[in-house]
Amino acid sequence: MKIYLDGQYCAKEDAKISVFDHGLLYGDGIFEGIRAYNGRVFRLDEHVDRLYDSAKAILLTVPLTQQEIKDVVVETCRLNGIKDGYIRLVVTRGVGDLGLNPNKCPKATVFCIVTGISIYPEKAYQEGLKVVTAATQRISPASLSPAIKSLNYLNQIMARIEGNLAGADELIVLNNEGFVAECTADNVFVVKKDRIFTPPVSAGALGGITRRAVIDLAVEMGLMIEEVNLTRYDLWVADEIFLTGTAAEVVPVREMDGRSIGTGKPGPVTEQFTKAYHQLTNSSGTPIPS
Repeated sequence: MKIYLDGQYCAKEDAKISVFDHGLLYGDGIFEGIRAYNGRVFRLDEHVDRLYDSAKAILLTVPLTQQEIKDVVVETCRLNGIKDGYIRLVVTRGVGDLGLNPNKCPKATVFCIVTGISIYPEKAYQEGLKVVTAATQRISPASLSPAIKSLNYLNQIMARIEGNLAGADELIVLNNEGFVAECTADNVFVVKKDRIFTPPVSAGALGGITRRAVIDLAVEMGLMIEEVNLTRYDLWVADEIFLTGTAAEVVPVREMDGRSIGTGKPGPVTEQFTKAYHQLTNSSGTPIPS
């Protein structure tokens, strides 16, 4: 495996960063999770745009241009012979001292990893996920904007621990007003009587790239997705629920908080989006040279 690290492509064993890197010490940094399908990097432009927006929001200077970052992603895929895989692109604040002042970090650290990933087993896509509501709330947007895809995922990890203890596949995370924000790693969509809903980003949801792709597909399919505040009740009585994410893709939910969703099996709207998304990912994207 070849990993890009600060201008060099090195073996996995040689890809090391300093213990004084503020990405490690304080979670001070940003990242993108990206997918490659059928020899193409899916929605690379959108991912890199979001990376630079996150960097601007936290006043982090990325030491490469957007085109150079895109070239890094594609080249890392090429060197590893990747046709289908998962890409993790990371920019940390870089090496500093043990104080948290970012001004003490003269240059950001950049690395790119390409590997495989499997968030859920294949059975989950055929039968659906079991989800529960987390007691851990989403961090308020007034404290940290959910649009910043930062390295600090402790909020989501605390919720994930709850899910592990409850034997759940995923968690529904609420904001401080009691509305559904998102899951620990995915966005949420609800189908009720031929209408489709998803929480707005203002509720604390990340504006996911896969979320946007599904909204775009809905337009092409003649469907409308409404961005509205949703409660747990709205999810309990839904006809269908499906989750979206770069790693998860489109995955159905069969049960929430002990209540069967719809028939307890993946519904027709979910299956329609799953098929359309797979067609999209396998036919579009930035080519990876052979």
